[in-house]
Amino acid sequence: SQYSAVDTNPLSVYIMQPIWNKIIEIVPLWIAPNLLTFSGFVMILVNYFLISFYDWDYTASGTSPGLVPTWVWLFSAFTTSCAYALDSIDGKHARRTQSSTPLGELFDHGLDSWATSIFVLSFFSVCSRDNGKTGVSVYTMYIYLSIVLFNFMCSHWEKYNTGVLFLPWGYDISQVVLIAAYLLTGAVGVEVWQKPFLFGYYITDALVILLIGFSLFLSFPQTLYNIHRAHLKKTLKNDSLYEGLLPLVSPLLLFILLTVWVVLSPGNILAKQPRLFLWMVGVAFSNVICKVIICQMSSTRPELFHWFLFPLALVVYAAISGLLGWTEEAVLAVLTALVTAAHVHFGVCVGRQLSEHLNIYIFSLKKRVQE
Repeated sequence: SQYSAVDTNPLSVYIMQPIWNKIIEIVPLWIAPNLLTFSGFVMILVNYFLISFYDWDYTASGTSPGLVPTWVWLFSAFTTSCAYALDSIDGKHARRTQSSTPLGELFDHGLDSWATSIFVLSFFSVCSRDNGKTGVSVYTMYIYLSIVLFNFMCSHWEKYNTGVLFLPWGYDISQVVLIAAYLLTGAVGVEVWQKPFLFGYYITDALVILLIGFSLFLSFPQTLYNIHRAHLKKTLKNDSLYEGLLPLVSPLLLFILLTVWVVLSPGNILAKQPRLFLWMVGVAFSNVICKVIICQMSSTRPELFHWFLFPLALVVYAAISGLLGWTEEAVLAVLTALVTAAHVHFGVCVGRQLSEHLNIYIFSLKKRVQE
């Protein structure tokens, strides 16, 4: 299928695109576009693990001065800027080197679906978790992450139905806000997040309100409108309502199961292990979305129930019924490790199959020799 994406965000069109067009000129022509995509993702990961090292339980920024060294915040601003730039030029570089492939498209969106949650989880370290005075509660973190992932899912659900990816406005804005937040923290210290800045509200409150406003009143209505317009023009990919809504079943069930665990956990799992739990949410979600992206690209029908729903349902049942008892955290750790391994394995397999099928290398512009 021919890849088509529409970007109408003024920030992107008038400010960022001219910058990307300048940067792209210095990228050597022998570099494979997927190498750019992957390098950006690795930077996000390195940054995430670095922050996790200094702030495993999201409490480091709750003290004044914070326990995370200043250079870490500046490094975060640097890696986030690089990742944002690399993610924005990979497609341009592919067109420039005439190497645009379905593999590149899947690689880009697949890594984006995972990076989305990692960005959010890194950002939570800036504002710290609620300590009675400042910070956000772990439940707010969970809802915040869910809304961001819901937004990401909407744009790909929309593409599944219309064949066109309308790039969400929130993407460029969120990247710029994220970089600014890291620079601000590096320059002023975490204290900036601990003082009310307007009418007794904290900056974090404003960001949460902005995000929810953006999602519910801008992104989601826009998605529904674009699908409705395609329906009127008779350009929808799926004839039946059932087929059109099918990709939403697994993500919604995933969200319901996770929420049940969060709310009914006897050991209060989210408060005990916020980093593990939220990481697991992001990985599980990424895997579900990747399957939808593959179905959308190959015009196949997604499965009704994603495989992960079955082990998750078992674990959630065992946890909330008290069967797990004191082993709940250990079981979460094992589940998180398994889901992460399964997701990486899935990505490697799909990448290898596609590279063989399309007769290309993933990280090189050389053609494969036909056996």
